[in-house]
Amino acid sequence: MKLIAIDLDGTLLSSTGSISQENIEAIHQVQELGHVVMISSGRSLHDTKEIIQHAGIDCPIITGNGAIAFESGKVIQNLIMEEKVIEELVDRLQREGYYFEIYTNKGILILENGRGILNREIQSIQNQDESFSVEWATGEIDIQYKQNGLHLISDCRGLNFASLEVYKIFVLSFNRVRLLELKERLSERTDLSLTSSGKTKLEIAHPHTSKGNALKMMANYLNIPMKDTVAIGDNLNDFSMFEAAGMSIAMGNAEDEVKERSMFITKDHDENGVGYALKECLLKSSNSD
Repeated sequence: MKLIAIDLDGTLLSSTGSISQENIEAIHQVQELGHVVMISSGRSLHDTKEIIQHAGIDCPIITGNGAIAFESGKVIQNLIMEEKVIEELVDRLQREGYYFEIYTNKGILILENGRGILNREIQSIQNQDESFSVEWATGEIDIQYKQNGLHLISDCRGLNFASLEVYKIFVLSFNRVRLLELKERLSERTDLSLTSSGKTKLEIAHPHTSKGNALKMMANYLNIPMKDTVAIGDNLNDFSMFEAAGMSIAMGNAEDEVKERSMFITKDHDENGVGYALKECLLKSSNSD
């Protein structure tokens, strides 16, 4: 029995945000052989559950880059950020005019003026760099606003963060210099963890949060040795999974740094790369036994 952790964006999901029938069928075939497939995403629990239920996939889930682990209808890990840390971060981000999302047990909280913040960023960057792709940037914004479980609010300050059980703060900025400055200011802190699923994104969470730690926890929970774990991903927040897993598989569209740290490289996410990887690395070997 193997435990196979599969990322969503850029991995299982196509560029249109859907899961192909080929990928779904490969997952079902692997499950029928007795292996455990697990979704491991930076997305929220609400959003991830909706996506896989719509695709007809029933499996354990890791969300918030490892903060939340969900299996057989119950939460088995819940790494909540400290209230004082959240208050400080939210106050700074709102005061400095960043676009950010707060991942909670009620869903994702976004400021009502969030889209306006990003549109002004796009306009400012385009004024300085005509080659900047407005179409791409607008698409990135649309992805955020298509998430399940969104709640628009006028002001984040004064919220009862303890009751909301915040497990991740997500920052999106097309101004990469500004985003890097924020990352550098936070990088020395020990009361939070930082990761990213793209060059325009910064994801802040509990200091013990990582996909790698969550994979180890789930493997232990299911009594599966780490040598029998597989990780499939495409971006920087998948590094910790690759380091922990017995086998690491990078997508054809993965960042170069991710490919360099992988054991195998599969096809692009728009070419059913997950299904291809499962067939080549698991189903073929099972059929030949």
